[in-house]
Order: sequence, then C-alpha cells, then structure tokens
Amino acid sequence: MTSPWQRTAAGANLLGADGRLGVTIFEEMTGLAVSRGAINLGQGFPDEDGPEEMKEAARRAISEGSNQYAPGKGLPILRTAIAAHQSRFYGLEPDPETEVLVTTGATEAIAAAILAFAEPGDDVLTFEPFYDSYGAMIGLAGANHVTVPLHAPHFQPDPAELEAAFSPATRIVVLNNPHNPTGAVFGRDVLEQIVRLAARHDAIIVSDEVYEHLVFGEPHVPIATIPAAAERTLTISSAGKTFSFTGWKVGWVSGPEELVARVRTVKQFTTYSSGTPFQTAVALGLGLPDAFFAGAASTLRHKRDILADGLRAAGLTVYVPDGTYFITTDTAALGFDDALDLARRLPELVGVAAIPVSVFCHDEGAKRTRSLLRFAFCKREDVLEEAAGRLARLGGLV
Repeated sequence: MTSPWQRTAAGANLLGADGRLGVTIFEEMTGLAVSRGAINLGQGFPDEDGPEEMKEAARRAISEGSNQYAPGKGLPILRTAIAAHQSRFYGLEPDPETEVLVTTGATEAIAAAILAFAEPGDDVLTFEPFYDSYGAMIGLAGANHVTVPLHAPHFQPDPAELEAAFSPATRIVVLNNPHNPTGAVFGRDVLEQIVRLAARHDAIIVSDEVYEHLVFGEPHVPIATIPAAAERTLTISSAGKTFSFTGWKVGWVSGPEELVARVRTVKQFTTYSSGTPFQTAVALGLGLPDAFFAGAASTLRHKRDILADGLRAAGLTVYVPDGTYFITTDTAALGFDDALDLARRLPELVGVAAIPVSVFCHDEGAKRTRSLLRFAFCKREDVLEEAAGRLARLGGLV
C-alpha cells in the first residue's frame, strides 16, 4: 500500500520501477516542451504581467519597509479590501476582522480548510476531473475521496449521481466553480442542489472560486449567495488568476467566524504569513474599476476563441469553456483513444504541449476521460496564433 505522499492527486503512483520518486505529468510535459522548442499550453500561468499600478504598489511597499512578517491573518488593508470586494460584487458582508483570512495562495487555503475539518473515516466529495491538490490534501487528512463525474459536452453533474455521492459520512464538499480543468461554470440549479444536500448531511462547503472574474457569459454566482449556504460555506479565491500575478501567491478565505478560525489554526502552523508587500498591492488591485475586471474576461475570451479555432482546424472536438484559462478537447475525433500518448507526441509532432485530462481523475474517471486533452489559453495573442497554426497541421500528421 502506498502512502499519500507517494501518490499524485489523481491517485497515480509517483514511484518508478526503481523505487525512486517519479515526475508529474506537468514536469514531464514542460520538459518535452523545452527539449523540442514547443509552445507550452500545458501549465496554467500567463506569460504577461498584470496591472502596472499593482507592481508599483509592491515596489513602493518594499521600499517603504513592508518586508517583515505580516499578521498571521493578513494585513488589515487587504482583509478590508477582500471584504469590500465580496460586498461590491456579490452582496456578501464578511467581517474583515473575524471572517477573512489571507493565505499563501488559494492552494494553502484549500489545504488548511480540508485539514481543518476532514478526519479519517470522513468522506470529502469533489467533482471529477478535479484540481490536483484536492486529492493530495484529502489523502493527507486520511479521509475518503468521493467523486462525482462531470460529463462532456457541458461538464455539469448528473443530479442523481450527485445525490448518490452524499452519505452520512460526507464531511466536506469541495466545489471548484468556474471549474479547472474543464472550464465549466455550474448552473444555479447545481449550486442549489449542492446546498440542499450539504444541509441534509450537515456538510461544509469549501468553494474554490479563483476564476471568479474569468467567466465569458453570465456573471459568477458564489455558492455562498444561495439561500442557506453562507452558514456552512468557506469561499476561497486569490490574486493570481484575476490579476495575472500567479507568482505572488496571495490568496484568501472568507466565511463564518467559527469556520475561518479553524482554518486559521491550521494555517498558523504551515506558512503563518507570507508576501507582506504583495498584500498591499493586491488590496489596491481589488479596488480597481469595474472596467478592469470586465476587460480581463473579454481579453481572455478572445484568446479562447483564437485557440479554439486552431483546435477545430486540427480536427479535434472542442468543448468551448464558459470560464477559466482552459479548453478541453476530445482526441477521439482524430482516431485517438489515449490522450496521454498523444500529449507525449505533440511537442515533436507540431511543437505544442498540452495535458491529458485523465491525470485529474481516479482510475475509473481516467478511463472515462481517456481521450480528453486540456490546453491553456492564458498566453499572449501572438503565441496563441502561432500555436493555433501549428495545431491546424495536426490532422495531416496523425
């Protein structure tokens, strides 16, 4: 039996035949991209910086001496800005003193939330495919990882399958909306069902909403705004995706005081605090005009469409996302039933790297998503246009 640290989030063994730790698919694809001179559309980070005024605010904070530990729960200026953001966009009114916690990116918030509430014997429910850190943290907590499949083309959960996944052992529901890796935005009916089931089973909702401002249709609906949800919901977001500063690692969690306090108890024994000058800059960013947030989504939507055209020209089935950085395709249209194999060949075939969706799944889910391939479109337009042109040649090469 392998221990949690020996396995990826999706459950694949990290140990090679020689007993040594292997590499993740992300490291493998990045290595292939570098060695073949390929465009890396595997990992989801932008190749352009965010607002100049935020960079200047960080520089100014460093120059003025904001270089020591911030308070464990975050600088007051940022906690106040987070609370104001929740009120401005969603009508939520968290108390910045007791109901907001600054974390080292959303990843730490997710980890601290799961470790704060999940114990051996508990069920933690996620949707599948799932962001890789969820499975890792559930494993570290010693809890059972229960999944609800998301089916193409819309990647919305089946209501019956969602209900069947709940049980008296369900302790946490981890919601990722907008959803990575599929790019789906869950409908209000899905959110309402999650709330009803969580209330019935007295489960906590941990809602990862890092792509909240990167949606291409209707505005984002936080699950905490659904009636009866707020009392049991921890909402997580970060500056990385919205502002294109993924390396700053500034995230946050908000929710009821007693839930946030338990997350803070775990957080104080992990990083305690981080990124003091960046916290000041993020506070400024959260107060930027509405035009900035609308513009970020509009620009990303245009980039999505550039890449989607190239993927269609390649002969792939394209599932156009309603949000996030990512677009999912089905390689079966080209006669492939193994997207992992194609992903390993793509850098040499056409000079583009991507990630197979199966790595975000447990064994059964990996079989179901075997032919799906994910591409990131959070890159410069000229890079995406070049990638689209390269991909358009794929159909004639396989």
